[in-house]
Amino acid sequence: MSAHESREGIYLDYNATTPVCREARAAMEPFFLGGYGNPSSGYPLGADAKKALVRAREDTARALGASPEEIVFTSCGSESNNLAVKGAALSAPPGRKRVVVSEVEHPSVTNAALFLMELGFAVSFAPVDRRGVLDLDRLAGTVGNDCALVSVMHANNETGVVQPVAEAARIARKHGALFHVDAAQSTGKVPVDAGALGADLLTVVGHKVYAPKGVAALYVRAGTKLTPLLHGGGQEGGLRSGTENVAFASALAAALTAAREKLAYDAPRLSRLRDLLVSALRAEFPDLVLHGEGAERLPNTAFVSFPGVWADALLSRAAGLYASTGAACHHGAGKISHVLSAMGVDKEVARGTVRLSLGRFTTEEECRRAAAILIAARRSL
Repeated sequence: MSAHESREGIYLDYNATTPVCREARAAMEPFFLGGYGNPSSGYPLGADAKKALVRAREDTARALGASPEEIVFTSCGSESNNLAVKGAALSAPPGRKRVVVSEVEHPSVTNAALFLMELGFAVSFAPVDRRGVLDLDRLAGTVGNDCALVSVMHANNETGVVQPVAEAARIARKHGALFHVDAAQSTGKVPVDAGALGADLLTVVGHKVYAPKGVAALYVRAGTKLTPLLHGGGQEGGLRSGTENVAFASALAAALTAAREKLAYDAPRLSRLRDLLVSALRAEFPDLVLHGEGAERLPNTAFVSFPGVWADALLSRAAGLYASTGAACHHGAGKISHVLSAMGVDKEVARGTVRLSLGRFTTEEECRRAAAILIAARRSL
């Protein structure tokens, strides 16, 4: 049994959440046993906590190609995305009342942008092509001098398609707009360097990179103005008040460091296993649709459709396999994925879509078994 496999089944839903790696567990442990001081306290117990928080910030910054003062610790990816989108818009000059997001963003970006409409902002959606890749020409036609922020995810959580964010950043910068990158899914799977990507703001999430749920970070390029969402004691450079979670910040830093060190090994291994899994399914079902095919994709993600069946029905018969029918936060909603809709995928095809996302602990044997389980489930329908 692998490190992530339960007695009940094989876990292929790493894009929803990851197990906590040993490096992150080791980083957290001291703060549960005795290092419980408040980092804002002046006595030794608090000073020790502050030193640990400084180390976590330094290590997180190093993993993202940033400076420590550019890292803001938050509670989750949704908070980081909301702080980026709302904070940038609310700090923009009076003449900049437009926010541009891609059609395939995570709801925490899209809904944050839509909320701004209630405050008088306009929101524009930049389209993608049939592969799910951002249309840069149409983005360029959407971004103008009235734009406060452009937000484009680095890699899509459903298709795994990697977006041309560096090119999109240049378009935003040409018009004086800030550029936000949601790197929740890409971090630890492909190289993520805030400077190379052209980001003014960049989101990373703990539970997508083998740290616990309940911690994330927002990279805020030096000099970038944001209006905080939380007001209080002024922690995190005044951008995120509240006593810092030193244990989880340390875990995030450790997980990011480990992911960066393992990337050269993990990425090609996962790409090979992903392709093995898809090939096994296609050998039985030649009409299998691989969404995002032909585009650059994350090495661990296969978003596949079994035409003629419903994904929920398929997975209900795939005993022993843990996967999802799209983004985990959409599961059970009874709606076609907004990502597939943006790509122009036929509804009959979209209904049969399953996301298979592999991770650090996935083995070749598990991929072969997962393919056999899905093949048997499809035949039973």
